[in-house]
Amino acid sequence: MTGPRRIAVIGGGPGGLYAAALLKRLGPDREITLWERNAPDDTFGFGVVLSDETLGGIEHADPVVHRALRNEFVRWDGIDIVHRGHTQTSGGHGFAALGRRRLLEILHDRCAGLGVDLRFRTPAPPAAELSATHDLVVAADGVHSATREAHADVFRPRITGHRCRYIWLAADFALDAFRFEIAETPYGVMQLHAYPFAPGASTVIVEMREEVWRAAGFDAPDPAASIRACARIFADALGDRPLRSNRSSWLTFRTVVNARWSHGATVLIGDAAHTAHFSIGSGTKLAVEDALALAACVEEQPSLPAALAAYESERRPVVESTQRAAAASLRWFEELGTYVDQPPRQFAFNLLTRSRRVTHDNLRLRDAAFTAGVEEEYGCPPGTPPMFTPLRLRGLELRNRVVVSPMDMYVATDGVPGDFHLVHLGARALGGAGLVMTEMVCVSPEGRITPGCTGLYTDEQAAAWSRITRFVHDASPGTALGVQLGHSGRKGSTKLMWEGIDQPLDHGAWPVTAASPLPYTPGVSQIPHALDRAGLDEVREQFTAAARRAAGCGFDLLELHCAHGYLLSGFLSPLTNRRTDAYGGPLAHRLRFPLEVFDAVRAAWPDDRPMTVRISATDWAEGGTTAEDAVEIARAFVAHGADAIDVSTGQVVSDERPEYGRSYQTPYADRIRNTLCVPVIAVGAISSWDDVNSLLLAGRADLCALARPHLYDPHWTLHAAAEQDYGGPGAPWPLPYRAGSRRPPTGRTDAPRPRLTLD
Repeated sequence: MTGPRRIAVIGGGPGGLYAAALLKRLGPDREITLWERNAPDDTFGFGVVLSDETLGGIEHADPVVHRALRNEFVRWDGIDIVHRGHTQTSGGHGFAALGRRRLLEILHDRCAGLGVDLRFRTPAPPAAELSATHDLVVAADGVHSATREAHADVFRPRITGHRCRYIWLAADFALDAFRFEIAETPYGVMQLHAYPFAPGASTVIVEMREEVWRAAGFDAPDPAASIRACARIFADALGDRPLRSNRSSWLTFRTVVNARWSHGATVLIGDAAHTAHFSIGSGTKLAVEDALALAACVEEQPSLPAALAAYESERRPVVESTQRAAAASLRWFEELGTYVDQPPRQFAFNLLTRSRRVTHDNLRLRDAAFTAGVEEEYGCPPGTPPMFTPLRLRGLELRNRVVVSPMDMYVATDGVPGDFHLVHLGARALGGAGLVMTEMVCVSPEGRITPGCTGLYTDEQAAAWSRITRFVHDASPGTALGVQLGHSGRKGSTKLMWEGIDQPLDHGAWPVTAASPLPYTPGVSQIPHALDRAGLDEVREQFTAAARRAAGCGFDLLELHCAHGYLLSGFLSPLTNRRTDAYGGPLAHRLRFPLEVFDAVRAAWPDDRPMTVRISATDWAEGGTTAEDAVEIARAFVAHGADAIDVSTGQVVSDERPEYGRSYQTPYADRIRNTLCVPVIAVGAISSWDDVNSLLLAGRADLCALARPHLYDPHWTLHAAAEQDYGGPGAPWPLPYRAGSRRPPTGRTDAPRPRLTLD
């Protein structure tokens, strides 16, 4: 045996017990002691859900535990979603659950059989004290980990509370599916999450926003009355049965993130290291997987420091992915009230795909009939993926829901787009997208970001843009070409992106202007001049003149750029607008100048052509624009005539801290769309056609804008159609390209198939 010989485990939950069992099984001579402050049969909660993936790891690592679990599991594959008297059922999901108490009993027996010293009703000594006498200290002491708090300077935890209250309960009967039920009460929306965990028992979680919980009177010290009330509210789901408590109390979920998971010989696992909202699965699952990885790394690595580093390296990406999915699911339930008016099937699809781990494509594989029903309700013609359904904005009908997002190219000369722009935009138009957007086209020389930015402030520039619009309309009929008008504000007069993004010019710099004299990067960027009344009027007229030129060029849609910290965005954010006049202060005042510009541009832009606005829905920085602010900003622009809101985020301040991840910006578009019932364009790390279909079908977006995928593949939309076997009017191939409309074969397909396996 190699590795640590004396091991201390703090906490007797599933993660701590399973870690102790595995480490003892791998090293029978090890001395392993586990401390648990509660009695052996004390437990909170009721059922535990484990995935097939987790069970596979358990089977490989410890067949004895796996056999015991397998004999206890309740399995089912359906999800019922009940809302406003409608039940939508989706199958093919696959769940396995058992009682938490029974799980602990199995792990107690396994640890005892292997010779682990289990010390119940005994608080563990501090980790620092245990480290002096043990080679390894496993801290499995839960979400309120004393170990983590004692060494907070090393682990650097970040603990975030959330907006809902929930309570773990049980009912003495077995549901036949995972059940989500929505109750619209006089106090607000409440939701039930329930699933079977034994032949005669189900876990029931009731959750609601904090304000709903208080309005319902559930904040009384004794939760008994609120538990009885929940049983009445969800009487149909429960068959008029009572709900059972296990010292249950109303909780607020806390997301735990740690910068580090180990300190010397001490390592965090399970909820001590990380938490993920219960709506996407079990914290027990993560804890058990941590135990598996930790034991394997201790066995495989030559030293304890190497083992702990390998454990964290292996688990952290998995946990972070799970936490991103959990955060999306948690936010979805926090904003549940914005979805309750969706059509029944769309509501169910939205709920099922809330975490982005279940998508349109894999849900179609799990339950084709359910997905087809959602598509029919959405209005998809037979055989048509959601992304290839048309959308009308004013007099413009887009043949599909794919947008080539605005992308600055930085290759213009004196603001004039050249052959590069013709080929760049022309290629993407030929590639099948319904709407192709230009880069930000600047309304004045001093409104450019870099010397390589395009403009629409001269007749020469307008003539060059007219050449491009003619090509797009002639070569790719049905493709719409949109222009995005903007002014760089304090982020102007900088180098080309590949020479130093946001870095000031060494030569030929021009003065920059902004809402307030605040540099983008303090000590680096140029200090802007705050616009006075004359300057505001001049900028408004520059936008108006550019809009008139854009109309003459033949653009089909105009977007006003009020995002990413450029001039108009700088008025909207409280971090960049410190004015004390009528254009600063509360949000209504910060909106004034962007709305003045919008009104002027809308008046200059043809009435039958749509106009959109791009906003940054959050600054990703403390004290900046919030999601609530973004809704109000969108509401104001829509009231002034915006036909859709293009919802981006960030790039407003240089010290932002974005929460990157797949489709990470789409929740902001979702919230605006479903709060205001206005069309939105979703952006932000949308990379697959499956994501596009999922977002559209769930009602989270009306259009999806993709940038980098269109740099990688100008024909992304046509290839998406081919990969989905779609050949309808939403994605017509240009005649010269039609011979390439099928995916080319790759590799040999004529090799003989093996028929025999010989010993």
